[in-house]
Amino acid sequence: MQIADVQKKKIKHGEASTGQSLFHNKSESGVGFHTLASTEEEDEDEEQHAVSLVSVGQRGASGIIFFPRTVTVSIPLLVVKCGQPRLNTRIVGGQDAPAGSWPWQASIHEFNSHICGGSLINSQWVLTAAHCFSSDNTADFIIYLGRQSQQGSNPNEESRTLTQIILHPDYNNPANDNDIALLKLASPVNFTDYIGPVCLAQSGSSIHAGTDSWVTGWGHIRSGEPLPSPQNLQEVEVPVVGNRQCNCDYGVDSITNNMICAGLRDGGKDSCQGDSGGPMVSKQNNRWIQTGIVSFGQGCALPNFPGVYARVSRYQSWINSHISRNQPGFITFTSTGTDSDLSVTCPGLPPPPTTTPAPQRERLFLYHVYVNQLIKKLDLYIFLSFHYDAH
Repeated sequence: MQIADVQKKKIKHGEASTGQSLFHNKSESGVGFHTLASTEEEDEDEEQHAVSLVSVGQRGASGIIFFPRTVTVSIPLLVVKCGQPRLNTRIVGGQDAPAGSWPWQASIHEFNSHICGGSLINSQWVLTAAHCFSSDNTADFIIYLGRQSQQGSNPNEESRTLTQIILHPDYNNPANDNDIALLKLASPVNFTDYIGPVCLAQSGSSIHAGTDSWVTGWGHIRSGEPLPSPQNLQEVEVPVVGNRQCNCDYGVDSITNNMICAGLRDGGKDSCQGDSGGPMVSKQNNRWIQTGIVSFGQGCALPNFPGVYARVSRYQSWINSHISRNQPGFITFTSTGTDSDLSVTCPGLPPPPTTTPAPQRERLFLYHVYVNQLIKKLDLYIFLSFHYDAH
């Protein structure tokens, strides 16, 4: 991750440099801007970028926001190259994950033993599961990044202690709901070929049943059977199972909207004990996006009992509320076509929703129109059409 050189540029309201999206953030004074993460899809050797942002405007005494035609601002752009492992250029399909394939994978150790996985989401924060922590004593834990083996040598790893353990305030242990936690490292890590952040599924992402996903970790290879020496990082490919089907499998109302499921109907592939807190990721274009956090399941890899994960896209606001600077790279994951899960039925399961949500880009605006003061008499005017240019 690098900070771009500062540039100055005069731009029209609503314009943005190619490859970036322009967002506005209103401050107390009515003027604001928001630092952007690059979301361009092409690989680049050069990661230095700059962007000029337009002010939202100034709030007048009447409370109406007046938009200037042009404005000059200067701001460094923080470029986040998330979800792009430099050493993962193949279609993975083995059991042992080659070194550097999943550079965001974290190993959480309590009293010098691996207890859970996690994912690096920026240089100083790790995302994991709340149920991994029975203690909030940061001195008990060490986080390893760039680690390939739990018993062999790891020349590419870095380790960090913790300064914060933040469990979701609505974490419900019996129901496994909101099973998500944030860990703040004592100091930032350096990004290398073996250590780098994952992208996160943005709020509003659509992840249909059957979406190809990958889960990584050092957990048991089956219930009660630990990973054999040298305990290399494992990877497994599983399809997403829709929430309706997952509710039929586990019992209606067991699976909430804060969860996402994945696994084979015949079993045989799944996350297991020791994988908890680790990432489930799916690839969109050339980026890996984390859609789930390993949470719970009925045994390991049993037929008709998929693994259950915390649904990352439900927690964008909560994550960003705790990470004020260098926020993670959120990307909308979009499945195409119709979700086959909508046709799933079983006793006690409510019918699927029949309404189609409005497109995410639709917005409602209120405009105040002032008649020229030279008009002497004001009657009722009905606008038959209205057009607005953001210039």
